[in-house]
Amino acid sequence: MTTTLVATPEEPEPGTTGKKRKSKPQLRDGVMKRGNTWSYVVRVKDPETGESKPKWVGGFETEDDAKAARDEARVKARRGEYVDRNAITVGDYLDEWIEGHAVEIKPKTLKDYRDIITRYVKPHIGRQKLQAVRPATITKLYRDLMAGGGKNGRKLSARTIDYVHAVLRKAFRDAVEVDQILSSSPVERAKRPRREVEEPGTVWTTDQLKTFLQIMSSHRLSAFFHVAAYTGARRGELLNLRWSDVDLNGKQITITGSAAFIDGERIEGTTKSGRKRIVSLDDGTVRVLKAQRSKQAADKLVAGQEWRGTDDHVFTTGWGEPIHPDTVSSLTATMIRRYNDPAKGPKPNKPLPHARLHDLRHIHATTLLLAGVPVHVVAARLGHADPSITLRVYAHVIRAAEASAADVFANAIGE
Repeated sequence: MTTTLVATPEEPEPGTTGKKRKSKPQLRDGVMKRGNTWSYVVRVKDPETGESKPKWVGGFETEDDAKAARDEARVKARRGEYVDRNAITVGDYLDEWIEGHAVEIKPKTLKDYRDIITRYVKPHIGRQKLQAVRPATITKLYRDLMAGGGKNGRKLSARTIDYVHAVLRKAFRDAVEVDQILSSSPVERAKRPRREVEEPGTVWTTDQLKTFLQIMSSHRLSAFFHVAAYTGARRGELLNLRWSDVDLNGKQITITGSAAFIDGERIEGTTKSGRKRIVSLDDGTVRVLKAQRSKQAADKLVAGQEWRGTDDHVFTTGWGEPIHPDTVSSLTATMIRRYNDPAKGPKPNKPLPHARLHDLRHIHATTLLLAGVPVHVVAARLGHADPSITLRVYAHVIRAAEASAADVFANAIGE
């Protein structure tokens, strides 16, 4: 039962002129006009003491707005989901959120989060109050970004929108569960642009990979590209690799972390999944790593006191410094271009298609899957946190192998 409190004008005191004093604002069914705006009051149980206390909320333009907000607040109060009003904006909350989580997010991921917030979120909804954000607000943000949220008004890809969504989902979820500023997250009910699942583009054949590795054989970084192709390890993982992680007798390496450059500074952290993994080596790759160790020892002798190596990185410059990630990435394109269009001599009969360094990882995975290596084994080798990731990324390869599954079974039975 709801009690209505009504504030009535006071009666004139005996002996006065009979003028009535100015009447007090009237509270009817939990709603009252204060000045030019409307307010409501709702009783909320303190979770610590169990005591019910009144909570005043004001600033509504009309009585109907105040009543609608009152009704919503009463429902939430009964469910124990009521939260006090907070004037913090989306931009200010995201700034506080990203700083509060800096210790638990990997440096490269942290930089990516900050870039997404600065480029795509703040310019559009940064000034809105956090508690005023609705699912439609987020949906409109995605539409606006899709239409022209990139540099110079260029359209953003659905993949980029997915990144924005991932950051907002984490931040708004914390606003609900950790900071308790929101009762529910509007991001969960927002609609993202539909997109097809992206699969790796056309990758090299094994013959094309052999050609590329032959091209690289005369370069001082040839060992890096060989190990990348034959292990499927990520760029940052190999640039972080130490000799102490290499077991040539046991024919395996242990991927312990990853390296990246952020704002000109080399940062080393955990792997993408946050876990170490062991990757087996073939005899040829063992020979390549033995040659790399001998070459590095020779470089150290030549450099003498100029040797700048302070750790036992497997892949270094001629002076012992760790290699910058951009060096190996740009070198991939440079060497392909030189092969296809040499300064001297005839052009090759079969030019190499364009490929990125990361495509060596795709070639590794694709080759193993088509050869019948179980998906969970490939996932473990690549460092995927779950085989479902491998299934999703390489679905086209799985489908290609599935086409011959019937014949494989029939041959195994002997029909």
